[in-house]
Amino acid sequence: MEKNYDFRKRLEIIHKPNLRSLNIFPQRDEVLIEEGWSIVIHQQTTRLVVNVAKDLQDFFLVSMNVSVVLKPVDDLRAVAREQNVIILATEEELPGYSLQTSTPKSYRFVCEPKRVIICGKDERGVGQGSYYLEDLMSLRQAPMLKHEDVVRKPIFSPRMVHSGWGIDKFPDSQLNAIAHAGMDAVLVFTKGVDETPSGYKDFNHLVYRAANYGIDVYFYSYLVSEKHPDELGAEEYYDSTYGALFKACPGAKGVILVGESCEFPSRDPNTTQRLRKDLPSDGLPSNKPSPGWWPCVDYPQWLNMIKKVVHKHNPAADIVFWTYNWGWAPEKARLELIRNLPEDITLLVTFEMFEQFKRDGVTSYCADYTIAFAGPGEYFKSEAKEAKRNKIRLYTMSNTAGMTWDFGVVPYIPVPFQWIKRHQALKEAHEAWDLSGLMESHHYGWWPSIISELAKWAFWEPSPPPKKVLEDLAKRDFGDKAAPLVLDAWSQWSKAITHLVFTEEDQYGPLRVGPSYPLLFWKEPFKPEANLPASKHAMLGNKIVLSDYYPHEHVLQSPGASRLVVEISSLHEFIKLWEKGSESLTEAIAELPKAKREDGERMLGLGKFILNTVKTTINVKEWWSLKRQLAVEADPGEAGKILEEMAFIARAEIENAKATISLVEADSRLGWEPTMEYMTDKEHLQWKIKQVTRVIEEEIPKYQRTLAGTASGRKQGFQVV
Repeated sequence: MEKNYDFRKRLEIIHKPNLRSLNIFPQRDEVLIEEGWSIVIHQQTTRLVVNVAKDLQDFFLVSMNVSVVLKPVDDLRAVAREQNVIILATEEELPGYSLQTSTPKSYRFVCEPKRVIICGKDERGVGQGSYYLEDLMSLRQAPMLKHEDVVRKPIFSPRMVHSGWGIDKFPDSQLNAIAHAGMDAVLVFTKGVDETPSGYKDFNHLVYRAANYGIDVYFYSYLVSEKHPDELGAEEYYDSTYGALFKACPGAKGVILVGESCEFPSRDPNTTQRLRKDLPSDGLPSNKPSPGWWPCVDYPQWLNMIKKVVHKHNPAADIVFWTYNWGWAPEKARLELIRNLPEDITLLVTFEMFEQFKRDGVTSYCADYTIAFAGPGEYFKSEAKEAKRNKIRLYTMSNTAGMTWDFGVVPYIPVPFQWIKRHQALKEAHEAWDLSGLMESHHYGWWPSIISELAKWAFWEPSPPPKKVLEDLAKRDFGDKAAPLVLDAWSQWSKAITHLVFTEEDQYGPLRVGPSYPLLFWKEPFKPEANLPASKHAMLGNKIVLSDYYPHEHVLQSPGASRLVVEISSLHEFIKLWEKGSESLTEAIAELPKAKREDGERMLGLGKFILNTVKTTINVKEWWSLKRQLAVEADPGEAGKILEEMAFIARAEIENAKATISLVEADSRLGWEPTMEYMTDKEHLQWKIKQVTRVIEEEIPKYQRTLAGTASGRKQGFQVV
């Protein structure tokens, strides 16, 4: 049983202990690395390469049970002819091993009898080459390498990620894990110099420590702009915000700009022309979007201003403009904005959002991030094509670290065959539209998993076929005998995810927190609705959970009520396939040796948590449908039947919450998200049980009593939510 936050202890483990199998022996075309070997570096090399060498030494000791010596020398060329050596060097330090490529972070990996040479195009290439060696041995489960001479190049850079340890928190172990996963940049929310939404952070120290692992730092801007760039004093104003940020921390790699987080008072007549926080004097909402939600014609002026003040302090800073908030807007307006973007601005476009789907004649769309649709969506394709036509650098929000808003409080979504489809689609976008960089997670962070490993293999070339990588991962983690069952489980889960519903109300509701999500019955006058308890230290807490469930109406989709039956049917299909996968995984775990069983059981627990989340989502949809019927039912007898159905669902939800408690106690990462903190731990599940019990024992009987005296109960001042 784990306590809250115990998962961080597991995040401290970079090299898995005792991976070596003593039943594996070297083949004729393999090198065995054993006692007496040395890791050799240049004595004047960089601190990053020294760090990589120490890390590799630790890998051999911890994972392969082999002790190797770390040896700095002044002439690597002489050592390159010696035996029993692993040489880590840059192309500059070892000129005889040219890569013949200009791609940064590339490396040449040479494995000869009695010798291994890793020559990086630069120091970061050395690091990735060393991690490649670790990956090969981990899959082999032995300190053995096949003879080869290969140059490997990254397809995407940057590969940006938020912290999986805690929002804007990057201990060295987290940076090391990120580097091992092949990602090369981190994102930190920024409100000002050394200021994040959760408090003070020494940005320069983060930049310094991240560089030890070959990682850049991007600011994700929370700087709201009070002035239009044409206003008097605008340059001084922006120099005091964005300029001050890069003056204080010139080593930052760049800044991410997204409308909802850093909007400005645009003069575009299609908008309110004021910030979202600045309501009009009459307090009435406008029928126009605020500038953060529209492709404003003056965004180019705003970007030019930011570029000017930032490049004054860091001429190479990457100014990344994200169109996340207006993919719904008319294509003409979106593409016109892209055509007018300033030079040296990077365009970031979300890969799958806003795509429309037909299920049994009902239209729905991707409201936010999902892996249920591999992508790309039409919104992405339209903007990617325009970016290429205008020679604009292109990134995408891909979520390929393994998480989306499909399930908000899990470490990763274990649907590898679906992730493989996204990886392939991203590589095709690279070929077609020069897609070059990825944002691999939002603030829900990431978790080292088979999904992040698949992405790492997919985003380097050359690499083995993805299904071969997946088979090797299954054999490594579950053994040869159980691997076919595990692959079947992953296949069934990957099919199931395509039946998930990803509407706004689901992703902000039951899918976001799972079985702790409340079932609200009514609102009495002046009585606040029941909200999930939130931690005082949470950045967002329950602010991003909509506990008053109702199907949102949207111009891109069918009306909520007409969607409900189709959505529930689709989710039942999800459950059928997911349960099949869980059965296969349960059978596989029974075959596991004790050393591998803990990780297998944790994956099964993740699968059960996801299954229970979908059960909650179905119950919530049916609950809302019954409430809707109850609100218009005048006959007390018929209303009583509806109430009986609601009580049945409520009791099922209590049992579902109870069944989830053991899952979150076994794995403290379940039920947690960095900005919400814990939303579905034992405490929150018990709160849910108490809340629903009150509905059954107090609220439904109270409503039944009103039916005895009135036709609908409305005369008593009760309103069904």
